Amino acid sequence: MRFPKLSRSLRQFTTHVLAIALGVLLAASTLQVLPSQAEPAPTITAGDTSKLIAQRQSPASAAIGSSSFVTAAVNRVGSAVVRIDTERTITRRVDPFMEDPFFRRFFGDGFSQQMPSEQLRGLGSGFIIDKSGLVMTNAHVVDKADKVTVRLKDGRTFEGKVQGIDEVTDLAVVKINAGNDLPVAPLGSSTNVQVGDWAIAVGNPLGFDNTVTLGIVSTLKRSSAQVGISDKRLDFIQTDAAINPGNSGGPLLNGQGEVIGINTAIRPDAMGIGFAIPIDKAKAIAAQLQRDGKVAHPYLGVQMLTLTPDLAKQNNTDPNSPIQIPEINGVFVMRVVPNSPAASAGIRRGDVILQIDGKAITSAEQLQNVVEDSRLGQVLQVKVQRGNQTQQLSVRTAELQNAS
Repeated sequence: MRFPKLSRSLRQFTTHVLAIALGVLLAASTLQVLPSQAEPAPTITAGDTSKLIAQRQSPASAAIGSSSFVTAAVNRVGSAVVRIDTERTITRRVDPFMEDPFFRRFFGDGFSQQMPSEQLRGLGSGFIIDKSGLVMTNAHVVDKADKVTVRLKDGRTFEGKVQGIDEVTDLAVVKINAGNDLPVAPLGSSTNVQVGDWAIAVGNPLGFDNTVTLGIVSTLKRSSAQVGISDKRLDFIQTDAAINPGNSGGPLLNGQGEVIGINTAIRPDAMGIGFAIPIDKAKAIAAQLQRDGKVAHPYLGVQMLTLTPDLAKQNNTDPNSPIQIPEINGVFVMRVVPNSPAASAGIRRGDVILQIDGKAITSAEQLQNVVEDSRLGQVLQVKVQRGNQTQQLSVRTAELQNAS
């Protein structure tokens, strides 16, 4: 009676042993086929804990570190970054009622002559570009200011004299008399900047002096038209480093502490998007402002829109459209400024600009850059499509007098 039970138990035991052996063989074969996935974790002793942490540390954490490149960059340029305070007195318009003869006869002439005034104060940033006391900043920081005060990081304050302003590129140069041994911000090159590079913004946002924010270069050559600043002629560096009111005019640095841009603008309807003027552009403008106090910009005198076949087709299929547009690539002329070079040359509203001096023009930004790079008084050969015909027109550039 016991033998059948024993044999049954023996069979069950044998089956379990075979199953375990088969599992071991399968595991061994897996280790041989996939050694990189099946490699056992290394044995870490108490003394090797730092090695394990270093292995698990992300590249970003390794880059930022405790004594980071940001600290070194800021230390290299920080003493050259300044705060700029401005004051401006404006006079309010007198109510026309005060000029009424009856009112003046009743209250007296002296009452209407009391012109109410208001004191406006502004805040911005800048940085020293020459030991003699030349400071670069934004034009909108110091434009129309009656008084400019420049405060250094060490607490010293000096009265600033505006040497030149260029509204078109939003750049200005201010001079302070503080000796000839001032700290100077090292200027880099915006030509070498790439998307994804570190971007460090330094300035005085909202009045919080000596503030540093860190981000990356989000994109390059973001046109002022895309940003929504139609009266400027710039291709911005876009960054996600925090830029707030008061940062305007301060430097945007690369990871080596070199100035690659001038913090200029933010979009109020977006988070984490700021814009800076490339330093290579700023260098050229600053040299002209120091020499002449202003910069002459050539212009044609047209309001324009980038035209594509799809955009033209949408217009042409609209039964309420007042005009039919050629379904081609080019720049559509929306308006011609009276008494402008374009008006004198015979360019009309509705024309599509196809070429300038034989070079194909496919966007409004491209046309603007071509004109900006031309000389004052230079004659440009402009090919336009007007209806079903093309015409060649000669346009002589003139100096832009008012950026707006």
